[in-house]
Amino acid sequence: MLPQFPLGSLLASTCFHFEADFTADLRCIPMAVRRKLDLAGIKLKLQHWSELGEAERAGLLAWPDDPAAIEALRQHLQARTSALSAGQAKDLPRASAEPWQQADQLPEVLTTSCAQLNLELRSGGWAELTELQRFALVKLSHPGHEHRNLPRALAEFGLLAEVPGPA
Repeated sequence: MLPQFPLGSLLASTCFHFEADFTADLRCIPMAVRRKLDLAGIKLKLQHWSELGEAERAGLLAWPDDPAAIEALRQHLQARTSALSAGQAKDLPRASAEPWQQADQLPEVLTTSCAQLNLELRSGGWAELTELQRFALVKLSHPGHEHRNLPRALAEFGLLAEVPGPA
């Protein structure tokens, strides 16, 4: 049973439009939950996620993201996953000073991915994003990621530069 918390911040429970293909039934782990897992230092596999009921997955999406709630999430998931077939979720270093936590500096991984896709970013847009939006863009930019949703996320967040048309 999930602990009862007041509804978390909008930041904590947001699903993006680019995630719509798989967030309607929460069959994949939404970016908002992935961010909380990084903050909590927990590696939750998709197999763990799939073994949780839909109401439980929705509860994790709605889980607040303040420091006390993140610690409670860590403890909850350690206990909850110990009985699952995938075994207990692994501990990871907690996110600290990650590129997505830095609003003042565009991460190199994002600029590299955008260059590969011939996408130009709007100047100053990175600093205007929420931490969750920055988190999503960094995760979608990682090497080895297919980058299918990166252009969609950049457009959704208003980060693509306007390309001037012919005069």
